[in-house]
Amino acid sequence: MARQAAGAVRPIRLADVARAAGVSHGTASNVFGRPEIVRQEVRERVHAAAEKLGYAGPDPKGRLLRAGKVNAIGVATAEPLSYFFNDPFARVVMSGISQACDATGAGISLVSAANNEHLAWNIQSALVDGFIVFCVEGGSRLVELTRERRLPFVALDFAFEDETIASIGVDDRAGAQLAARHLAELGHRRFAVLAMPFSDDDVCGPASEERRHQSIYSGTRDRLLGYFDVLAGHGIDTGSVPVYETLNDEPTVHAGLDHLFGLPEKPTAILAMSDRMALVALDWLRQRGISVPGDVSVVGFDGVPESAVSSPPLTTVTQPMAEMGRRAARAILEHDGSLPREIMPVELVVRGSTAAV
Repeated sequence: MARQAAGAVRPIRLADVARAAGVSHGTASNVFGRPEIVRQEVRERVHAAAEKLGYAGPDPKGRLLRAGKVNAIGVATAEPLSYFFNDPFARVVMSGISQACDATGAGISLVSAANNEHLAWNIQSALVDGFIVFCVEGGSRLVELTRERRLPFVALDFAFEDETIASIGVDDRAGAQLAARHLAELGHRRFAVLAMPFSDDDVCGPASEERRHQSIYSGTRDRLLGYFDVLAGHGIDTGSVPVYETLNDEPTVHAGLDHLFGLPEKPTAILAMSDRMALVALDWLRQRGISVPGDVSVVGFDGVPESAVSSPPLTTVTQPMAEMGRRAARAILEHDGSLPREIMPVELVVRGSTAAV
């Protein structure tokens, strides 16, 4: 056995406390783990010895790992940690996850990183019973890392078609059809699409037909297909509809709007693949004196609370975000070896951001 380095201070252990208090190791352990079975006089003596020695108590990680369950869920994203607080979709999903955890007394560990090296470390070191994965940017890497942990995980939403991945999401294509049909029936014929990422390479800009077809994210691809299903049915040449790929953040949405409204034929209808994009678009249009819905109609996708109180209130395709979070959390907390793959319903909510052309 290696000797302690000269000058090093050995950490105080439970055995030291037991020796100082004049009790057995088992009794000292019960004082911290099962105090109700130890006489008060003995408890006080052990606590006094612990305080004198500077012993803070047993490491809870060891006890939890021995039990085989830590009663905590890891919620993971390749986005910066601020994503959980700044993104409207993430906030609502997190409320559902929190409700399910509150009901069982489980904890939540937020797992994110600005680069792959830190993300891998954070996933591998997280003390959790399983993961809920937000499949936005870097979704493929997240799935790979969580699989390596050999813990149960659920992806939100259907970012991949791999049926070995437990997922809870919505029918993106059907939801997008609702949005496009609403605008087409209002008489719009000049459309533009603000798209979520087609890949996880941080590329943004006008999306070529080849890039759209090679999308690794079926959610993005299916929403675009849903839009184009309806537009083609109304006699619109979908090849001429500009699609601008964003990173679902303010700078790239602004760049997309600069591009779309710099085209010779400006759109009268914007199909945004997220409410976050749509809300940014409303602000951008208002600042430039472009009337919504007088000059341009805007439809989002998600149904975040902010969409109901924007100016004007946003027409959007709603999905049951909080319920998705609750179901994902329960799937981890009550894991029975099954692989849930659920499709939740969507609904179009018509508000003040859309009108006849």
